Amino acid sequence: MADLATYAAGERNTRGRAVPEEAPFGRSEFQRDRDRIIHSTAFRRLEYKTQVFVNHEGDLFRTRLTHSMEVAQIARSIARYLKLNEDLVEAIALAHDLGHTPFGHAGQDALNDCMKDRGGFEHNLQSLRVVDVLEERYAAFDGLNLCFETREGILKHCTPENAAGLGAVGERFLNGQRPSLEAQVANLADEIAYNNHDVDDGLRSGLITLEQIAQVRLIAGHLEAVRQAYPGLGERRLIHEMNRRMIGTLVTDLIRQTEKNIRERGVQNLDDVRSAPPLVAFSGEMREQSRELKAFLRARLYRHYHVMRMNTKAHRIISELFHAFMEDSRLLPPQYQRRPGADQARAVSDYIAGMTDRYAIREHRRIFAVEEI
Repeated sequence: MADLATYAAGERNTRGRAVPEEAPFGRSEFQRDRDRIIHSTAFRRLEYKTQVFVNHEGDLFRTRLTHSMEVAQIARSIARYLKLNEDLVEAIALAHDLGHTPFGHAGQDALNDCMKDRGGFEHNLQSLRVVDVLEERYAAFDGLNLCFETREGILKHCTPENAAGLGAVGERFLNGQRPSLEAQVANLADEIAYNNHDVDDGLRSGLITLEQIAQVRLIAGHLEAVRQAYPGLGERRLIHEMNRRMIGTLVTDLIRQTEKNIRERGVQNLDDVRSAPPLVAFSGEMREQSRELKAFLRARLYRHYHVMRMNTKAHRIISELFHAFMEDSRLLPPQYQRRPGADQARAVSDYIAGMTDRYAIREHRRIFAVEEI
């Protein structure tokens, strides 16, 4: 990647791995990271973890796995144009949800409630814990031993209290620095992906309608343009055409604003990136329109009674599993059984966070349903 921008993260300026390894043959360090992520157990589990709709509610709704792939595709496109490190962006995008619980944000909220007096639960921290500690694949180290830049990109959010215990990867949250541009791109690509596919899934489910979504500025213009250009177009093709145009608009705006930010700050190298304010960003107008779309989705989709019913079930399943395992650790698989104090709670949290939706439902049934005896 000789044509990378001077401020991109690359092999020349990587901070390396916690456990030194021989350089890979035929691939870059960040390609090795990507490959380790794809081959991990946690990555395969994403196929059966909820984005908005639980896996059994339909075959075509997004899962955490398809979401991560969409994020990676959008992020790579942006990185290529900006001459950033596509391999690093892809690795971060594919790994960013590895620590997510079953049942999406409802599951995370439930597990955080259970852990509130035991260190809490946050899926970004859990994703880092997965790649640093929990994956058991290599003889020489725990986790995946990923490069520093991949690990810092996975950790999008962190409180100062948690950051203080994370060593070098947590330092930027204590000293007010930013991660690489690649990490910033992956973060915004995540936002683009989930907003657009939640629109698609919401329309497919029938929980929101084209008439409702047509009131959102970011969508209205594209919807009208497609209808005028292709009168009589079937609804599924209409929705896809509208959505792909919306993604294109967001990506184009992001690239142009980011280029402007880099130019105006006079950024020359990775140190400049770390000391600058966030550089990867939407324009002010696009940021406002994106906020409007998020508000619509929150009110009309995420709080729809159908979704809220599943969220309530999810909260109950996660909470009841947690308390059952804490009360009697013999119900756990051997590797998660009795540990002292907070360590036992974290072991239970690790076990539940690693479950898929359907596994959590089955495990709950095994423990609480009389007919399963």
